[in-house]
Amino acid sequence: MTDFLHTPISFLKGVGPKRAELLQKELSIFTFGDLLEYFPFRYVDRSTYNTVSELNTLEGFAQLRGYIISMHETEIGKRKRLTAKFQDQTGQIELVWFQGIKYIKPLLKANVEYQVYGKAKFFGSSFNIPHPELVEMSQVDAEVGLKGVYRSTEKLSMNGLHSKGIEKLVSALAMQVKGCFQEPFPTYLLDELNLLNRELAIKQVHCPQNEELMKRAVFRLKFEELFFLQMELLLRKQIAMQKNRGFIFPEVGPHFTDFYENHLPFELTGAQKRVVKEIRMDFKKGFHMNRLLQGDVGSGKTLVALLTMLLATGNGFQCALMAPTEILAQQHFETISDLVKGLDIRVEKLTGSVRKSKRKILHEDLESGKINMLIGTHALIEPTVVFQNLGLVVIDEQHRFGVAQRAKLWAKNTTPPHILVMTATPIPRTLAMTAYGDLDVSVIDELPPGRKAITTRHHFEKDRLLIFGFIQKEIDKGRQVYVVFPLIKESETLDYHNLMEGYESISRVFPMPKYQISIVHGQLKPEVKEFEMKRFVNGETQIMVATTVIEVGVNVPNASIMIVESAERFGLSQLHQLRGRVGRGAEQSYCILMTGNKLSKESKRRLATMVETQDGFQIAEVDLELRGPGDLMGTQQSGILDLKIADLATDGRLVALSREKARGILEKDPNLDSPENAGIRKKAVMLLQDKPNWSKIS
Repeated sequence: MTDFLHTPISFLKGVGPKRAELLQKELSIFTFGDLLEYFPFRYVDRSTYNTVSELNTLEGFAQLRGYIISMHETEIGKRKRLTAKFQDQTGQIELVWFQGIKYIKPLLKANVEYQVYGKAKFFGSSFNIPHPELVEMSQVDAEVGLKGVYRSTEKLSMNGLHSKGIEKLVSALAMQVKGCFQEPFPTYLLDELNLLNRELAIKQVHCPQNEELMKRAVFRLKFEELFFLQMELLLRKQIAMQKNRGFIFPEVGPHFTDFYENHLPFELTGAQKRVVKEIRMDFKKGFHMNRLLQGDVGSGKTLVALLTMLLATGNGFQCALMAPTEILAQQHFETISDLVKGLDIRVEKLTGSVRKSKRKILHEDLESGKINMLIGTHALIEPTVVFQNLGLVVIDEQHRFGVAQRAKLWAKNTTPPHILVMTATPIPRTLAMTAYGDLDVSVIDELPPGRKAITTRHHFEKDRLLIFGFIQKEIDKGRQVYVVFPLIKESETLDYHNLMEGYESISRVFPMPKYQISIVHGQLKPEVKEFEMKRFVNGETQIMVATTVIEVGVNVPNASIMIVESAERFGLSQLHQLRGRVGRGAEQSYCILMTGNKLSKESKRRLATMVETQDGFQIAEVDLELRGPGDLMGTQQSGILDLKIADLATDGRLVALSREKARGILEKDPNLDSPENAGIRKKAVMLLQDKPNWSKIS
């Protein structure tokens, strides 16, 4: 019967070749099984109705019943709009369509009672419902109740496959699945968690008999999805540890000892000591280290990275540190070079702007082993860069590199080098357990002593003169100021201040020669950008006007104000990173978020979060909730976040439970050889075969 699930979707009654092609292109639904695993994203009770008069107090979707009393079609430029006036016993509302008008217009009839379902939106001076679902009451199911709501697209909706159309297809299919699904979970796990069997869960998630069964079905399917994701990650990690032997660094070594005893600039925090100890233990075990180092802005990750590199050099190995931008690579190069002064260690920098003549010498000295630490950008992964004995790779802000790029570093030695991945973007626990579930995770959750909390304020354009006055006072104290803009050129569609206008405005208020202003953005030549950055770092300019190229890497302890223009355009993570550019000295620092007056609900939440807390992990949780895991993480391991029903933003407890159960099963049965775990083994083997293994390179 499993062949039934592989039946092409075109063979389902009501689909046919044209709709099948659309389902394939729009939703990647090719078979009956694919459709059955296309789950509702929420449910509505179709047995209850709202009235038009209630719409101004309702949030979300509403269901009405009434009559269409008139309709008209208008043209707006090259686009058409169809408007129908809908009426029930309490009032009237307009139904509006911008797409599929040819298909919809013939369906609208006078003196026929309709069921209307959609989300009312306020437009102009009244409410309307754009692109509602519309069904004649005579065709509404007699047995109404909980119905699934499915995501659709414009093209699908124009061909009758809006949410209700998809629901109709999948409901009919769900009734035909008797004996089609193999249960992957053993009886002991079903009993322990009171899980529905898979077949019943599939039926109830699409055609729920009642709310309780619907919730149990959703729980079962979410748990299953997260369980096998965790099982795959844990197995990959287990296999990697067995297959990928790593270099052993048996000694602490002279470099580490000399630096720790004679050159350490300040006492390590407890968190830094704990992380160094974790890494030290990895180096002794003889398997390949693949560790993620999380730490908030200013927590001292670079110092931990340096100590890790000194462990490698002290055991006769070379190290590489790869950063996403030249500015950040330069910052690391200067910081590390300064810290290891007096030690018998050679540190060099390799970026795209290094001249060919210098590059040739670098390549030769690297291959001969004369260079101990090489710091650079993606230039490090070029085939011409050959190490004598690369033992450790540190990757900073790894989410900015593609997995294929990182894989090239993996191949720089016959035995793969140890990997330490650093990020200043705090990652929510649920996301760390999924996107990075095959890595060991270390967290620096403690800031160095003496750091003052940064005061964060939100201001509107009307406060501009007040802000200029505040900048004046801080500059008079000898402090410096960042002003960050989201755009470089004028935008015709977005009413935001851009960098060039902002620069001119600030120049008028703070004129030369009394004040000096640096300007930095991504379109400048690297040498010009570096020159301007150096002027600011050296205190030659008081104000730095920039785009987000200064988001990471710039360390200016004298800078006390970060002004973010059009702050509503930035994500929480970016705002938190920008704020971290100040507060690095002994003086009180400030982050000022400037916005327009019109703010969305999400923008207000982001800004309020920034004002209320400086806890990067708390900020990351809100960011995950607002943006979702895909946007938060960028490109990750293939398929890792393609979840069909679970939601990492809201299912944190279920993520933890699924990982706990998967780990527990593997501890008792590492190879899943037990007959009762045969179903889990079969599914796990399929997952491991279907996806490329990027786990080796984080």
